[in-house]
Amino acid sequence: MLNMAEGIARLGALAESPVVDTLARAFADAGFDLAIVGGPVRDALLGRRTNDLDFTTDARPDDILRVVKPISSTQWDIGRAFGTIGARVRGEQVEITTYRADSYDGVTRKPTVEFGDTLDSDLVRRDFTVNAMALRVPGRTLVDPTGGVEDLVHGVLRTPADPQVSFGDDPLRMLRAARFSSQLGFSVDPATEAAMAELRETLSIVSPERIQGELVKLLATDDPVRGIRLLVETGLMAEFLPEIPALRLEVDEHHHHKDVYEHSLTVLRQAIELEKARNPDAAPDVPLRLAALLHDIGKPATRRLEPGGGVTFYHHDLKGARLARKRLQELRFDSDTIATVTRLIELHLRFFGYSEGAWTDSAVRRYVRDAGPELERLHILTRADVTTRNVRKARGLAAAYDDIERRIAELAQQEELDAIRPELDGNRIQQVLGIPPGREVGEAYRFLLDLRLDEGVVGEDEAERRLRDWWAARAEGVR
Repeated sequence: MLNMAEGIARLGALAESPVVDTLARAFADAGFDLAIVGGPVRDALLGRRTNDLDFTTDARPDDILRVVKPISSTQWDIGRAFGTIGARVRGEQVEITTYRADSYDGVTRKPTVEFGDTLDSDLVRRDFTVNAMALRVPGRTLVDPTGGVEDLVHGVLRTPADPQVSFGDDPLRMLRAARFSSQLGFSVDPATEAAMAELRETLSIVSPERIQGELVKLLATDDPVRGIRLLVETGLMAEFLPEIPALRLEVDEHHHHKDVYEHSLTVLRQAIELEKARNPDAAPDVPLRLAALLHDIGKPATRRLEPGGGVTFYHHDLKGARLARKRLQELRFDSDTIATVTRLIELHLRFFGYSEGAWTDSAVRRYVRDAGPELERLHILTRADVTTRNVRKARGLAAAYDDIERRIAELAQQEELDAIRPELDGNRIQQVLGIPPGREVGEAYRFLLDLRLDEGVVGEDEAERRLRDWWAARAEGVR
């Protein structure tokens, strides 16, 4: 809950910071207005950490550059066409933007850039009222023409202008509503939410890269489930990630199975809890969170209703990995993220056979080898995938996974599992067998790798003997 007195005190402290004071005096001496705007004002009022500082001014870009050069160590004008000049002042990165009064054509989300003359008109064109507040400096006057403080008090997201106009101007703002809902824990004003549902198809004019960016920011929040629900309920998710709403499978009265959509949201939430517990100081693991959200998207395509009331989803792990790869490629995710997410989806069922009977050391080694660098993420995803309400079953699965992690740790100490490889490399294989580089070296390498996985370290002499025996048996089989 917003404590206004404390919020105003925090705004005062923000205005007194060395970087703000330096900029405020420089712009005032040059005859220009300056105000801290948007997120920093909102976060100061809420008591949240303020990161980069954003300012707005009546000065034009050339004037901004002239003012900041003497007081900054670095300047950049990559956003000059949009009125933005960046600088590093007293060790902090800041952006200063000329008042804007843009217009949109409704066909693309690229505005016709027009500079404005007043702070109020600049604020009214912003995305949400809670981001449409400014603090004039050095005078420390809070400017709030659209009721942002009141919406902060009530925890509501609302557009400053008619939401039909605001989202029509820039459809990406609809995804930002979901992100801020999760980030701030706010609800969305009914009229704003209704406009999101009505205008969902206009998201088609937004580039995949920008959609991806908002999805990543949403997943990096502490509670992305709130925003995901909003995107699904308004139909926006179906516009760029339709596999998520498709998880809401119809339940046949004679066939009982988990609600896959709710299960997936629970897995995501549990994965975040485990991620924070196991890596408390790490940045949000977006690839892991993507895998948790998408791990069961292969179920709708593989769902089979069996006689007697059973439901099966055979090979939904492999189907889901293929679907995830296609969708993430369309959203322009990088290749490393795609590889991580799809590998985790492919492997997310592998552990569940362990609970039915402890694996051999060979099976544990293969589990580690197949997971590769994603082993820690796979640990988290597999544990998070247990959502049963049967307490006894949940405890049994947790104990089984405790056991497999213990065995992995023990084997790692014994055999350096993190770098499983045959005891003979390719060059040594060629020397022992007297063969040139080629396909046969690869076959021999795989034989030795299987030997390593099945029996652990046998020693180089024994590995050579086994290799010669295998080679001789292979030659006999070829004849």
